[in-house]
Amino acid sequence: MNDDYKASKEAFVSGMTGSSIGHINMVSLASLMSIALYSAVRTRLPSGRPMQFPGEIILLVLPLVVSVTVFANTPGLFCLVLLAPTVLLLLLPRRESGTYLPSSLTHSRVSSRDSNAERETFSSNIISIPSLPALTTYRSHMLLLTFICILAVDFPVFPRSLAKCETFGASMMDLGVGSFVFSQGIVSAIPLVKNPTYLTQPLLPKLTAVVRKCAPVLVLGLLRTLSVKGTEYPEHVTEYGVHWNFFITLALIPVLQVILHPLMMRSPISLLGVIVAISHQLALSMGGIQGFVLDAPRAGIIAANKEGIVSVTGYLAVHLLGLSTGTLVLAPTPSYFRRRQQQLTRPETMPRRPRTPSSDSDSDDDTTASTTVTASEQRRENDKTATELCSYAVLWWVLLGLLKLFDVGGGVSRRLVNVQYITWVAAFNATFLLGYLALDLFFFPSPLSKSVYSPTSKLKIHLDPDVLKATRHVRGRDLSAGASAPPLLEAINKNGLVLFLLANITTGFINLSMPTMYMSDWSAMLVIILYASGLSAIAWACRNRRLWRF
Repeated sequence: MNDDYKASKEAFVSGMTGSSIGHINMVSLASLMSIALYSAVRTRLPSGRPMQFPGEIILLVLPLVVSVTVFANTPGLFCLVLLAPTVLLLLLPRRESGTYLPSSLTHSRVSSRDSNAERETFSSNIISIPSLPALTTYRSHMLLLTFICILAVDFPVFPRSLAKCETFGASMMDLGVGSFVFSQGIVSAIPLVKNPTYLTQPLLPKLTAVVRKCAPVLVLGLLRTLSVKGTEYPEHVTEYGVHWNFFITLALIPVLQVILHPLMMRSPISLLGVIVAISHQLALSMGGIQGFVLDAPRAGIIAANKEGIVSVTGYLAVHLLGLSTGTLVLAPTPSYFRRRQQQLTRPETMPRRPRTPSSDSDSDDDTTASTTVTASEQRRENDKTATELCSYAVLWWVLLGLLKLFDVGGGVSRRLVNVQYITWVAAFNATFLLGYLALDLFFFPSPLSKSVYSPTSKLKIHLDPDVLKATRHVRGRDLSAGASAPPLLEAINKNGLVLFLLANITTGFINLSMPTMYMSDWSAMLVIILYASGLSAIAWACRNRRLWRF
């Protein structure tokens, strides 16, 4: 690569100050609007094969491309463009999908009494996690935006205000890095929700297993460093350092999370994340770490990679907050993991308070697995999950406002991963995950995903497992049609890390083969659309198999 072009390219992506958090929220809102439009089409128009791959590219991929390029400076207008056909479709009658059998609901007292009579011991209580289409949609859209932005940033059609900031500032690409780590934390909650006693298992075997699992990602990080240096590819040194990169960070965080398992047994994971974030900020502000990152010369291997090394603690906090969110949204009810977590520290001989049939009401959070509710009948009360997720989103936004009011940390900084950045990432992701969940509840309402109460006794009603099984057998096609994410997004979610690696390789190839920073907007849009469609096509082709489990 020509040295002058390389220097110009590095200058093209350096020195950015970002945009406003409100602007980034509006740009990102297009993802929710596109899902609303897709859901309206899915529920109002006749189903057919044309809605498959080409239709999903048009409704789910192209809006994201357009939102961060030609409409990036007018996001409100683009949201209205997507909202208008959605509203018109909602005026049409919903496509008939059958009615639910009323006998599938039984009184809570009976269900609870039977469950208590046949309750298994806690040590053998391993549940199956029911599907959550909103989570699949959220993760896939986040991945798609990441894929699009890592290439689009090299073209002038991508506004500089959305590119990564040099030190302080908020931008779309800064948010994307943190969101990737946050979503990794959410899915890392799967083994904890399935079997909370996983926290009590011996540390060394768990650590060995996680290191073995993350080793390929670390190798990818090292290979990326060698390839960048070998091809003299333009790089932004203040992002992670001279040799460090995002793959190395991704490989280290799960290992650090496992080391914290003994603490997770005795304290809420969200509190642990907050403590790590505060400790990181204190080290930055009072320990001289911030001055080291911003001003120290790159002499020696540690100083050369100071951004990457220092930011690991901050990203660990982001990961822990995502992990905490995962224990809320993946479990049958938000309090499921909290109850199991509390039982981990109780003596096994502690008697359980018996519940009598004459109790006035049953707890809304009673989700103890029983022999009458097997893995296939587990269901999730998404309305309660949405309520608690909303409270967390409000909490993080209020906390971010207070941090900005008192100027804690000096502003949002992805380079330092300071407390304002951590809180912003948590607030944004909790809010948008809530948005996808709300759309799911609105477009695909079902007794299988809501808490139902008797109008007379005001007691909670549970689905009868035997009738539910029969109902699913008869009407499984109708139920599954609504209770699933768009097929393309499911395909992207299934092989997200492989696609992320492929996106990085493709981005490098495109940048080495054409002068991206000098291309016209129309040429750039053509390249970006073909690139995004190509990645989507690969995901679609591999939708029935997982290429790499991480």
